[in-house]
Amino acid sequence: MSKEPNVVKASEIPLPADLRKALAAVPEAKAAWQGLTPIARRDFISWVEGAKQQETRDRRVRRTSEMLIEGKRRPCCYAVVPMDFYSALGKQPKAKATWKILTPTERRDFIAWVDEAKGPSTHKERIQKACALLASGKRHY
Repeated sequence: MSKEPNVVKASEIPLPADLRKALAAVPEAKAAWQGLTPIARRDFISWVEGAKQQETRDRRVRRTSEMLIEGKRRPCCYAVVPMDFYSALGKQPKAKATWKILTPTERRDFIAWVDEAKGPSTHKERIQKACALLASGKRHY
């Protein structure tokens, strides 16, 4: 009986053992996990690992499976804005004003779209386009 090697892409961080075990116990959650982007996986892992107390971590591990089954693709209200995107928003007051009134879901959508760019030039172009859209009052890319 051979085990598959634990291959981790450069864009992904390793899955903590407690979260791996919890996902393995719930096939529906595991399937949903496999359908996430590397950035979305990173957000869940960072959210779990950001807990300061073991009780909070355990609750977040359980909650991850529940959220995945519910169709959530990111932890609630948890979105890390890439520094280059954040800096670009800071240079455009109209874009920043629109950003401030976006819902958490709208923000996550913009962040995911920017983060999912295949290369650095596309990433930069998406930041510019997002800022232009936001500056014009658009709430979606």
